[in-house]
Amino acid sequence: MVLKYPFVTEKAMMVLEKQGKLQFLVDRNANKAQIKREIEKAFEQEVTHVSTLMTMDGRKKAIVSFANEKAAEEVLSRLGIM
Repeated sequence: MVLKYPFVTEKAMMVLEKQGKLQFLVDRNANKAQIKREIEKAFEQEVTHVSTLMTMDGRKKAIVSFANEKAAEEVLSRLGIM
């Protein structure tokens, strides 16, 4: 499983509101293409861009942009977070 869980913090919610991007913690060995495929398959939303970074505690975080402006909010709604 590439995706672990959505990364929801106050800062992540600000990025969601301003830029429409979601953040997920992902498997350390996952690449951007795998992350994109997994998100598109799981949530049926077109992903336009994936950025990844390693956190200070060694976890990998993916920042995902969607083609639809409201897709990020819809995904969080489906997960019961928003």
